Amino acid sequence: MDEEQVHSKLRALPSVDALLHQPLVQSLRASLSAERLTALAREVIGELRAELLGQESSAPRSDLLVEAAARLCARVERERASSLQRRVINATGVVLHTNLGRAPLADVAVEAMARASRYCALEFDLETGKRGRRGARVERLLGELTGAEAALVVNNCAAATLLVLSALARDGEVIISRGELVEIGGDFRIPDVMAQSGATMVEVGTTNRTRLVDYERAINARTRLIARVHQSNYRIIGFTHAPSLEELASLAHAHGLFLYEDAGSGALVDLRQCGIDGEPIIRESLEKGADVVTFSGDKLLGAAQAGLIVGRRECVERLRRHPLYRALRVDKLTLAALEATLEIYRRGHHLDQVPALRMLAVTPEELERRALSLASRLRASAPKLRVEVIAGQSAVGGGAAPMANLPTSLVALEHEEHSAAEIERALRQSDPPIIARVSDEKVMLDLRTVAADEEVNLFNALLKVA
Repeated sequence: MDEEQVHSKLRALPSVDALLHQPLVQSLRASLSAERLTALAREVIGELRAELLGQESSAPRSDLLVEAAARLCARVERERASSLQRRVINATGVVLHTNLGRAPLADVAVEAMARASRYCALEFDLETGKRGRRGARVERLLGELTGAEAALVVNNCAAATLLVLSALARDGEVIISRGELVEIGGDFRIPDVMAQSGATMVEVGTTNRTRLVDYERAINARTRLIARVHQSNYRIIGFTHAPSLEELASLAHAHGLFLYEDAGSGALVDLRQCGIDGEPIIRESLEKGADVVTFSGDKLLGAAQAGLIVGRRECVERLRRHPLYRALRVDKLTLAALEATLEIYRRGHHLDQVPALRMLAVTPEELERRALSLASRLRASAPKLRVEVIAGQSAVGGGAAPMANLPTSLVALEHEEHSAAEIERALRQSDPPIIARVSDEKVMLDLRTVAADEEVNLFNALLKVA
């Protein structure tokens, strides 16, 4: 392409000013600053310039101004679509869906966050008029609900683990079973956190079998902690063995050591009635002798993201005094959501008022009734959709209870003209976005994770696809 051809092509490009004065672009001024709109206009024109120069044909493309305006609007729409302010309907049946924000908050927790978003008594004692302790109310509730002497809150469970190891085991050794060297979502690896804390990890036993004597042989003058880590999102089954928490506590205390349990998802109550077994109940871990226990706030507790630490006062106060704590502590909104959620547990209404637990506790009969009702309405209103209700399984998600049995009824969809991938994409791009799963060339909808007031959105979105 000679120089004249290049100039000919570039002359066809609209100017930034011309693009900004297009009616379609002008309509965006109410929601975007002039600076941001100008920056996007330059990006779009730069993109078009690169495309024009890459064309072999010397003939300029027509209507570049119209095309540029359309591209700019599409770019703005993509930015809006990725906003956390957009509500998403979860029709996957994965209750603690990490990619969708894990546990949805209870209404009272949302209301508490709204109140706390203004001035609040975060670190102010209204009784004395003096400075108070951040999170004191949440800590008292955690102590009451778990039987712990003291409690502390940091920004997630990885942070809690890092703080425990840094404060209680730095420059010393921590004994842990090889079967507990887990990696969970987001590349969180126990050995990496151990190294970052300044503690030396001592592995004992084998992947599937670790005996009490393996721990005992590893104890020396540099040992600071015995650690037990919940296996979280996997299970080793078959020829296995691990010491009980009581046995580990007796061994640790006989040698003047602390026993630390990372309980992972952590449950404040027995969830076997919800089909969940094998998850540590925090009160029981403490009663069995653990000196400090950490668990998540946004998993089986059903609150906001946080790392919750409970245990002996001596251990927790050492964590509170550690310089790392200030870098890891949570803000007022998280504390407000936690406080409101813990109050629900205190009143005994968790299965009714904590959304994640309500979803886990819903009966198979109720799920089948809802699925059959939706299927019947779809058959009557969308004749091109082939709809059936089939048996399936929901998932707890969030690295919790991988072996849990959660029977459900799935609404399975096929279309005469559209593939399952096309239906899934259309649902994902609807307003609000609906996230479904695809299996056996069918779109599968699990109403366990769809609130009753969201079914109308789901129904209307499917009618548009049909």
